[in-house]
Amino acid sequence: MSIINPYGKQITKVSTELCGKTLTLEVNRVGFRSSASVLATYGDTVVLGTAMVGNSPLDHFDYFPLSIDYEEKMYAAGKISGSRFIKREGRPSDDAVLIGRLIDRPIRPLWPKGYRHEAQGVATILSMDPEFRPDMIAMIAMSAAFMLTGAPFDGPVAGLRVGINDSGEYQAFMSNKQLNEGKLDIVVAGTANGVMMVEAGASEVTEKQVVEAIDFAMKAMQPAIDLQNELVKKVGVETQEYSLSLPDEAIQTELDKWVDGKLGQPLRVDYPERNDLISDLRKQMEDYFYEKLGEEEFLPLKSEYNDALTLAIHKDVRKGIVEDKIRPDGRKFTDIRTLSSEVGLLPRVHGSSIFTRGVTQAMNIVTLAPLSYAQVVDTMEKDEERRYLHHYNAPGWTVGEVRRLGSPGRREI
Repeated sequence: MSIINPYGKQITKVSTELCGKTLTLEVNRVGFRSSASVLATYGDTVVLGTAMVGNSPLDHFDYFPLSIDYEEKMYAAGKISGSRFIKREGRPSDDAVLIGRLIDRPIRPLWPKGYRHEAQGVATILSMDPEFRPDMIAMIAMSAAFMLTGAPFDGPVAGLRVGINDSGEYQAFMSNKQLNEGKLDIVVAGTANGVMMVEAGASEVTEKQVVEAIDFAMKAMQPAIDLQNELVKKVGVETQEYSLSLPDEAIQTELDKWVDGKLGQPLRVDYPERNDLISDLRKQMEDYFYEKLGEEEFLPLKSEYNDALTLAIHKDVRKGIVEDKIRPDGRKFTDIRTLSSEVGLLPRVHGSSIFTRGVTQAMNIVTLAPLSYAQVVDTMEKDEERRYLHHYNAPGWTVGEVRRLGSPGRREI
């Protein structure tokens, strides 16, 4: 007997051929209380993509509050955690964090500027085909779920992880072993019209091969994009009413007049001098409109004037790059920052180096240990030992911010 939908909706399925296997998207079987949920099936892999979108914008937010998580479940691979003490999944593994961010990257730019409704996406792996990684099916499921919310998501998006097989051909959905031993492991995400994201690891492949792999992925993923559009059409999505948190048009016009002649070349200097100039410009703007409008009128609108200035600066950066071929710090496209490095920085560690590019620095510190110190990796996909660990940390002071110290964040992982 099939599940009875409490709202009387029919279970809807659509299917297509994707890289030699059937991809199926299904709605109205699970996730009745979510804004939208999609079951994506490919081979023996089943991913539940759920999306929640708030009905009203959050106040006092200067960014889009979107979060996307990738949930690994041991049962999906028919495994039980190898730990003698912890059998339930806890904090996400490093791989899960990386995949969550991988899914986030092509999805986040497709929402309109000023959209402040809270949005959350969760891709949960319910069943995992051991023949290939489930991350790209999770991306498709997540995109389809956001499409069904009716929110202003300008998708759909799809992605493929592509490698080069033993015959020298480009292939999607290769096994972990094939990807690890092969020359190329590239993730390409895109829409029907263009590439949204590329992330790759490679072993001495040519630029031509990378370009060909991207082209292969873009053509091969189109059935998954078409399938999402078919699902949206079949379900009949109700468009969400929303408002964008953008400065009032009159304020933006007034600010643009005031800032005319103050942007462009005068601000195209190296960091941190550029940041100081922008801070000074912001203070000048606040003082000017405070004096012009008076305290009672200006203070309630202060944040809007600041937002309007930020938009004007962003437009100036784009104009400099597109029209003048100049970066925000004054460099031409062919200019690189000064590079320098040194080794043997620290006396008591096994190795150390510091690399500097402009004001960006990376300090690498090496410790060696016997093989008995290898890390046991026990995840949904992996059951192996890791002998090489490379940890990345970026506390607030590295970017000139006051920030509370804590455990590594998602970006650092």
